[in-house]
Amino acid sequence: MRKFTALGMLAGILSIPAFAQNKIEFKEFDLENGLHVIMHQDQSTPIVVTSVLYHVGSKNENPERTGFAHFFEHLMFEGSENIERGQYMNIIQGRGGTLNAYTSNDITYYYESLPSNELELALYMESERMLHSKVDETGVETQREVVKEERRQRYENQPYGTILPETLKRAYSKHPYQWAPIGSMEHLNAASIEEFQQFYKDFYVPNNAILTIAGDIDYKQTEDWVRKYFSEIPMGKKEIYRPNVKEPKKTEEIRDVIYDNIQIPAVIQAYNLPPKTDEDSYALSMLSTYLTGGASSLMTKELVDKQQKALVVAAIPLELEDGGIFIMYSIANMGVEPKDLESEIDKLILQVQEEGLSDQDFTKLKNIMENNIVSSNSSMAGIAENLAEAHAIYGDANYINKVMDAYSKVTKEDIQRVAKEYLDLKGRVVLYYLPKAQQPAQ
Repeated sequence: MRKFTALGMLAGILSIPAFAQNKIEFKEFDLENGLHVIMHQDQSTPIVVTSVLYHVGSKNENPERTGFAHFFEHLMFEGSENIERGQYMNIIQGRGGTLNAYTSNDITYYYESLPSNELELALYMESERMLHSKVDETGVETQREVVKEERRQRYENQPYGTILPETLKRAYSKHPYQWAPIGSMEHLNAASIEEFQQFYKDFYVPNNAILTIAGDIDYKQTEDWVRKYFSEIPMGKKEIYRPNVKEPKKTEEIRDVIYDNIQIPAVIQAYNLPPKTDEDSYALSMLSTYLTGGASSLMTKELVDKQQKALVVAAIPLELEDGGIFIMYSIANMGVEPKDLESEIDKLILQVQEEGLSDQDFTKLKNIMENNIVSSNSSMAGIAENLAEAHAIYGDANYINKVMDAYSKVTKEDIQRVAKEYLDLKGRVVLYYLPKAQQPAQ
């Protein structure tokens, strides 16, 4: 729900007064098989976004079979009993639509945007994905190669590409967040077709899904089509596996060196966060934006512009259902030692912990956050995703209308407090990324 956009950043920098957020109206109902349906009507443009959120991510996987959730994101485009292999995308795009999907540690999300007169097609296609997807040897072998190539491009052959998996496996000692959604190719290669089919039966079921339709729709007609295409899908036969693991609080720093195909060193710092639904999440989200969120952020101004010790300072704030991590990374300027850059980063963290924010910075920060929320609901795709996530993570689709108030209650003192509580220099992960040329001889 907390997305950061260029529009929001610009508005904050210029101190534009906060926009008023129009209430997002919607209707909900449940099918007997457990499928939760959310509908939002907006007839301003003749488009409709249809999405299905499956409440399964990498955290639901067997530790010996990681990467399954992400693998299924690809596999579910193979086709179904009634859709020829490889034709899923062609059918949607042939009707003037766009489609995509993504997998996180917590969820897998599919969506398509089509002219509103093609809504019935979209519902049929998603019902086929849920009921009749092709989970067979041909599809599995095809997608294994696709995932291998994705892993090479996004992780192995990209400078600093392994930051996420290398950080996660050190940030978590107990919780299954310790592996990234891309998972292990060894696990995928070792898995049998029966294991893939069982994963589909366990998680791709209506009682683990949220169907959201947003756009130029008629409520009654939409509900009739939903019942027509989804009511026949049987409920899953077993309880959805959700890990019940509490990650212990870190009391010592974990420090390591990664030698990568890079020319310039980088410093990575990671701090464990509370569950996404925790009240402190709002102050922490604002803190991460204040520290590293764009050209006007504290660390960019100080380390990149003023001291010129870093080429870039940025963050990957992973807000996760069971407790995420705040990953901060900085790439050193030429000739700057990683330990010197780390020292300056730590000084700025201590500055916020001891001094807090000025009134001017806090006002600008509130504007950024409020404009981000409005921007995230400025499209049908954004509304559909935010409604689905609100129900899946917060148990209340109307959270979409409450998030602005939650941020408005955050005070300067809250931001200073969470900086002290969560950015613990003694209970974090620190990684130095160094060029392979500097690796000591074995």
